[in-house]
Amino acid sequence: MLVALAAFAAEPALGRSAIPLPKPRPASAPQPDDRAAAPESSGAEPAPAAQPPAQADAKPQPKPPSACRLALTEQIAIAPSIPDINDPGGCGGTDLVRLEAVVLPDGARVALTPAATLRCSMASAVAEWVRADVAPLASALQSRLAALDNFDSYECRGRNRVRGAKLSEHGKANAIDIRGLKLASGRLLSLTDRTSPRAIRESVRQSVCDRFSTVLGPGSDGYHEDHIHLDLAQRRKDYRMCQWDVLEPLPQIAPLLPAPRPDEAPPREVAADQRQDREPQREPEQGRPGQAEPQQAEPEQGEQTAEPEAPPAASKKAKAKAQPKKPRSERQSELR
Repeated sequence: MLVALAAFAAEPALGRSAIPLPKPRPASAPQPDDRAAAPESSGAEPAPAAQPPAQADAKPQPKPPSACRLALTEQIAIAPSIPDINDPGGCGGTDLVRLEAVVLPDGARVALTPAATLRCSMASAVAEWVRADVAPLASALQSRLAALDNFDSYECRGRNRVRGAKLSEHGKANAIDIRGLKLASGRLLSLTDRTSPRAIRESVRQSVCDRFSTVLGPGSDGYHEDHIHLDLAQRRKDYRMCQWDVLEPLPQIAPLLPAPRPDEAPPREVAADQRQDREPQREPEQGRPGQAEPQQAEPEQGEQTAEPEAPPAASKKAKAKAQPKKPRSERQSELR
């Protein structure tokens, strides 16, 4: 029985091994992916070979650098390029940089705190303004310019942050707000502080109005009382706007309360004793002989009824006759 089963199972295996396999394709034969040639009688041209599909993960070729990007080298500013921004509402722009610092002609760096996101043209204008105009002003203060206090640069918003207003130049990365200049000595020179040196603020105002198309500061519209707005907005006929009032210091008003007592002042009891010691003691004046005592003024009274007019004063001769004569001894004692 077992022998029969083994023989039965071996028959299919022998049958499969006996089936002949196809011979290998000759090298001269056309390949399977080649298209059959069209018959010569039809006169049709062969179809062009299919192009390979484009790769989905192929990276776009980078844009060639602009002329501004080539000119804004590391000898002028530390401003690496950043990708284009395409935010909703038309915000953003192309050819953008992150302006981190301005390099002065002597190699010193003036940092922007924080770094500003700007178009290359705006960043180049800021760098040239700092190198040519602002840095020399610090020498008048016997210090070195260390940084610019950056209040705002790129921000997708309307003008003055008013909802529904026209797109601000900040939304186009074409504006920057500066609050002040930081010196190497640690001093912060605010451009809108009335107590800052007026000559410095006047010089900065003149320089920015010469370089930028829009300058807004104190006195412009109420939105720029604590910073200076600068941009390169394009207008008809190259119209420029410079609205910045360099204000005078406020007048000093006397305080309502007395000033606090200095620490080096002596106690009030000691000060009172010293004052009494310095003042000379005056003796009460005594009436000289023959000098009449001063008459005391009568206290004022309220409204009184009209009194009859006094009779006219008598003459000196009449007074002398009316008074009785004193003895001669008494008159001599008064004369002494």
